[in-house]
Amino acid sequence: MNAHDIDYKIFGEEMQYIEVELDPQEAVIAESGSFMMMDNGIKMETLFGDGSQKDSSFLGKILGAGKRILTGESLFMTAFYNNLVGKRKVSFAAPYPGKIVPIDLTQCNGKFICQKDAFLCAAKGVSVGIEFSKKIGRGLFGGEGFIMQKLEGDGMAFVHAGGTLARKELKSGEVLRVDTGCIVGFTQTVNYDVEFVGGIKNTVFGGEGLFFATLEGPGIVYVQSLPFSRLAGRVLASLPKGGNSKGEGSILGSLGNILDGDNKF
Repeated sequence: MNAHDIDYKIFGEEMQYIEVELDPQEAVIAESGSFMMMDNGIKMETLFGDGSQKDSSFLGKILGAGKRILTGESLFMTAFYNNLVGKRKVSFAAPYPGKIVPIDLTQCNGKFICQKDAFLCAAKGVSVGIEFSKKIGRGLFGGEGFIMQKLEGDGMAFVHAGGTLARKELKSGEVLRVDTGCIVGFTQTVNYDVEFVGGIKNTVFGGEGLFFATLEGPGIVYVQSLPFSRLAGRVLASLPKGGNSKGEGSILGSLGNILDGDNKF
């Protein structure tokens, strides 16, 4: 195996975190900002690019970093090494309520495609690259644009899904229609496209968008019930205009703001 053979355990229900156990000389890579805690003796190293070690030349690192810019991620990733004798543990937290999904790339023919912000962490040696859409409709209206992330290698990778997770195993020719934002990821054998909802009433008054994704088997699809974009939209919609809370319109709410010092005179 090219990727490190790591052990792991997932804790929690709604707000999960993953604990990775590293043997001596093993390492795990993670997105910036996902680190939670680690045992004493683990060494952190910032990597320029995706950290896959496929091409260690300067040009290879530049290309790896360029891929991450296209997916909207940071130029850098962080690697956590166990350089001591004995096992060490490092943990990473989910960014918002949902589920952490372990993906064994050896069972996905070495490749898994996911939305751009789904990746959490992976064994050292797993490549985090980009997957371009070859269809103009999918690229323009698929919710994720022309670019999705692809995880390649023969190790374990971990992605995050918002809300409740649904795992669908599609047979050959079986089609699943999904809201474009609810897709977490799918195996490379799944055919992904975008379809127009159709109908004047559906288009104008449906409130569900103009397009949905069609996923055709064979393969495995992961679907999330709460995309971050939907969660953020609800939070923004509930914020009071001007930034001042009115306590749901109650007199006590306004009085509470005065007592808390929120109102300035």
